[in-house]
Amino acid sequence: MKPIANIWQHPRTSVAGLLISIATISGVLAQQGVTLGKAGSGTVVSLAGALATAVLGLLAKDPGQSGPQQSPAKSSSASSSTAKLGAWMLIALLLPLPWLEGCSGKSVAQDIVNWTPSLESAVATVDSTASLLAPADAPVFTAATSGFDAASSLLVAQARAYLANPTASALTQLQAQVVALQQQVNAALLSASRIVDAASQQHAIAALQAVATIVSAILSLVQSISSKAQVAQMAARSTVKLSAVAPYLDRSRAVQLVAAHYAEPAAAAEAQVARAEQAERQAGF
Repeated sequence: MKPIANIWQHPRTSVAGLLISIATISGVLAQQGVTLGKAGSGTVVSLAGALATAVLGLLAKDPGQSGPQQSPAKSSSASSSTAKLGAWMLIALLLPLPWLEGCSGKSVAQDIVNWTPSLESAVATVDSTASLLAPADAPVFTAATSGFDAASSLLVAQARAYLANPTASALTQLQAQVVALQQQVNAALLSASRIVDAASQQHAIAALQAVATIVSAILSLVQSISSKAQVAQMAARSTVKLSAVAPYLDRSRAVQLVAAHYAEPAAAAEAQVARAEQAERQAGF
């Protein structure tokens, strides 16, 4: 009977534990391709996991901030309960996050397609950046980014093709194209880093930041539906590594972009960005 008594004595922590269980089970089911039906543009499983995480966030309010002063014993108990709840919240933050859940190929393809407007906008910004650079730097930047339009358009087309017909051959084409665009972006970042004029360099790298973030997100999505052997083949085609361009990327801007795209808190977006980078580094990108 003690577990039942604990539920009544520590309701907030018990509810947090239940929500953690729901979120964890949802992640496992998603990894196995179990959806339990559609819910809007997503699945019942993803909706349950998202709701559990959201409600868990509401429980983070610190108890005991208002009301009559508590006795030392009760205050100690409340502090202990709050500490336990904080631990639950940390666990929740470390759970698999939206673009790394190992979702079905179709849902990943849809997520990639959902990035399309942001990718097209970012590439358009890159196209117009040359006019902001010093005359000597503009041709160098233009040459380094000349293939962005064609490569990004092809990636979007292949993502849509895979969404319509998720075959092995369509996935192979998607894998090859996301690596091709990632390599173009990385090479352009290295080229921009060598621009001598400080203002030109700042404009160039800032314009490339958004494209780099979106391509990294798409690469992580493709990784999540690829086998280890396929990821190894993708990484083998990656000659300009993330470690070479990381010093020129602004993590805070990447977090802002991801948070806005997924309509989520900055803390969750920061965890996503960090996990995506770690997965790519471990894979050899």
